[in-house]
Amino acid sequence: MYLAIIIGVITILDQFIKMKIVDKVMPHKSIEIIKNFFYLTYVENTGISFGMFKGKRIIFIILTIIVCIILSYFLIKFSKTNRVIAVCLAFIIGGAIGNLIDRIRLGYVIDYIHFSFFPPVFNLADAAIVCGAIALSIILIFNKNIEL
Repeated sequence: MYLAIIIGVITILDQFIKMKIVDKVMPHKSIEIIKNFFYLTYVENTGISFGMFKGKRIIFIILTIIVCIILSYFLIKFSKTNRVIAVCLAFIIGGAIGNLIDRIRLGYVIDYIHFSFFPPVFNLADAAIVCGAIALSIILIFNKNIEL
């Protein structure tokens, strides 16, 4: 149950923030939050991470659905034996669903988090995917007792 809550919170929060970004930031394109450091910048991303592979919407939708199904299988498998892995998978799935909703509904993903030292603009869903994937990678690399 807690895993569904994690997925739901990430997905709903991601969509809520994107709604606010469209309403408040889109007309300005970019708003400086911390001088010369952090901005809210409205970007329509038709590709994947860092804008790669633009214009492949249907392929991304299909691949995201397949990946979510596979990750959900492992989420269920690890939910009783390794909760940390299950939480990592929940973060990845929640982020994937947040971006999937954008792709289906809009044809692109809304990105808005922009740091001056990191050129790509990203969103909460991207951050959840990356954090979940990094944590999962560390666990899989350093824990030799995990059976897939």
